[in-house]
Amino acid sequence: MRLRSDIMKLLEEASKAYYEGNPLMTDAQFDSLAEGHNWNSVGYKLNSDRVNHTHRLYSLQKHFDGDGESPLSGEKDVVVTPKLDGASVALTYQNGQLTQALTRGDGVQGLSVTNKFLHPVCFLAPKRINYKGTLQVTGEIVSPKTIPNARNYAAGALNLKDTREFLSRDLTFIVHNIYPFIHEQYQRDMQHMCGEGFLTVMTSNYSQFPQDGTVWRLNNNVTFEKMGHTSHHPRGAFALKIRKEAVNTTLKDVVWQVGKSGVVSPVAILDPIEIEGAIVSRATLHNIAYIRELGLEIGCEVQVIRSGDIIPRIIGRT
Repeated sequence: MRLRSDIMKLLEEASKAYYEGNPLMTDAQFDSLAEGHNWNSVGYKLNSDRVNHTHRLYSLQKHFDGDGESPLSGEKDVVVTPKLDGASVALTYQNGQLTQALTRGDGVQGLSVTNKFLHPVCFLAPKRINYKGTLQVTGEIVSPKTIPNARNYAAGALNLKDTREFLSRDLTFIVHNIYPFIHEQYQRDMQHMCGEGFLTVMTSNYSQFPQDGTVWRLNNNVTFEKMGHTSHHPRGAFALKIRKEAVNTTLKDVVWQVGKSGVVSPVAILDPIEIEGAIVSRATLHNIAYIRELGLEIGCEVQVIRSGDIIPRIIGRT
């Protein structure tokens, strides 16, 4: 009972942090934990009001290297850029003047960090650009890989109340999208933003910053628009992920959990190991057929990966 209480508290804290623009875990990690413990609280009410994005921010569909044809297979004019691992921010310019800066939030609404970006000595993004009308500029706040937990360091900076501390952090803002599009080609849009004083995902390979794959996007903005969106992601772009090497550990036990849908599934209890900076002690086993297929038994040595750098999964015996 104590363990369940602690997990419920963690989910409440994670929900609060997510809507404040400073997530404690990825969406997939949160969903997996919430489903595994029947947590169905809807949202978190912030003490301060959230603000609507000028245009919705979508996530990217994920595709893993070696998993068959990619979503844009057959397309010839595709741009490949680094997928930076930081915190998304959307800037709104009205007739060239920076008027709003929001954290990603849930993609529809975010928390305002406008005061930070408009501070006289903040040079993360231009305060004025040459543009008539309303333009939303979306990018990633990142920090060097040399900083421990660089992603959390960057994301946490956006939630700092002390603007001076925010300004003291080693942060970089890198643009990866604008809307509405200015040119017919995405490459030209990014070149245009470079001319306005921004760094963009096409300026460099950014090897000094954390990355979690590459982004593949149609270069033609007209075709990109025509392909449209699902409820979660654009059809004209995807994130390519590389599967990590497995880490060996011992299968100590198997427990069964009931999901929100009522489906009972097995979970492996592991001798704790570190994978990509995270301590892993549990992993999904899907179903009894999966256990039999891998020939698993208590006490055996197993290979574990974090599927998509997120959910721990046993892929076989050593």
